Amino acid sequence: MIGNKVILPTVGEVAELLFHPNEDLLSMGSLITNIVVSLFRVLLGYIVAVLVAIPLGIAMGYYVSVHTMFGDFLNLFRPIPPLAWVPLVMAWFGIASFADLFGVDRGPWFVYLNNFKYSMIFIIFIGAFYPVLTSSIHGVRNVNRVFIDTARVLGAGEFDIFRKILLPAALPSMVNGMRIGLGVAWMCLVSAEMLPGSISGVGYLITHAYTMASTDIVVAGMFSIGLTGALMDWLFRRIERRCFSWQRLAR
Repeated sequence: MIGNKVILPTVGEVAELLFHPNEDLLSMGSLITNIVVSLFRVLLGYIVAVLVAIPLGIAMGYYVSVHTMFGDFLNLFRPIPPLAWVPLVMAWFGIASFADLFGVDRGPWFVYLNNFKYSMIFIIFIGAFYPVLTSSIHGVRNVNRVFIDTARVLGAGEFDIFRKILLPAALPSMVNGMRIGLGVAWMCLVSAEMLPGSISGVGYLITHAYTMASTDIVVAGMFSIGLTGALMDWLFRRIERRCFSWQRLAR
């Protein structure tokens, strides 16, 4: 197995691809181009997940009635892996993309917008949604109620409580959930890019390279996903250390 390059490519072959990321691979564009497409897909699905999960998590953590209304319903879908949504998502969205949303059917903008299928964004959204939601609920519920009650006694309104007490105290947990959610979004990338209609992205490149027995491209694509995800995780950890250093002092 070790001597078979189809099963296990050499380090030199993989390094050659990584050190020359602008070279065309299997007539599917360069490695760097596919990484950029995948990065935008991940960020788009991830940002939508954050914009939905954080306000909902704050409301569910702060108001018992909202948690009662949505908690059990959302927990029904939590154990379902994102890949299991694929048949249903394809029935809902098919191969519709942002090009359809903006009414673009030709030209360079069509090429760009057609890369962002609703189905792919939804799969990535589902993967990132629950970690962010759970951490937001946890962060809000762990805020010391004495601070909130004291603020009310001193005449603070709900907006002031939210802005000066609730949000600052819950933010570390939210950021941690966002960090976990971003990692899960990257894990969902290959599944999303295997969906019908995908013609680009590092996940699709890996899948197509496998069918062509180009395992050096497969390994290089896997390494690229890992490296990009690790760099973004490092950025989150930098933000945590810079913005929430007070947590270490409070322990």
